[in-house]
Amino acid sequence: MILIGLGSNRAGAWGDPQTTVKRAVDVLGATAGTRILRRSGLYLTDGVGPGQPGVFVNAALAVECHCTPDALLRRLKMIERAAGPRSARRWGPRPLDLDILDYRGRVVGWGTHDRLSAAALRNRIFLPHPLMHERPFVLAPLDEITPAWRHPVLKITARQLWTRLRNARSGRVLKRV
Repeated sequence: MILIGLGSNRAGAWGDPQTTVKRAVDVLGATAGTRILRRSGLYLTDGVGPGQPGVFVNAALAVECHCTPDALLRRLKMIERAAGPRSARRWGPRPLDLDILDYRGRVVGWGTHDRLSAAALRNRIFLPHPLMHERPFVLAPLDEITPAWRHPVLKITARQLWTRLRNARSGRVLKRV
């Protein structure tokens, strides 16, 4: 099973953030060789990072596909570009952000992501996603679709991770829509 996080906080080519996230799910589901196993509801969440990131719409998917993690990342980046251009600023506003959260329990790049520049991090695979366990906006939808999933490095379930961060301020879940 592969887990994907979806987020949007700016209107783009596909419409408002809620419409964009729903369309991204449809596009990914229609991609050859990809099958959506489970999808979460949509969550309104606070953004994280510098500046005023605003409110996001977030969701999570459990999928199966027969491509490599690199090929899946390329697919996700193509879908992001189709939804509209993203801000040049790291963690800036964007019509769509798609992240591989976990790829069948693989561990790649852990322990190195904090020593790399932003340019070196771009389009590089880190599995599981190196910040997912610190982000309520990832954990709430993940807990909805797969509460028993275990983080491949931390060995803690999605439910346990979500319970730890349920009341966090940064990236907090405002409501399920």
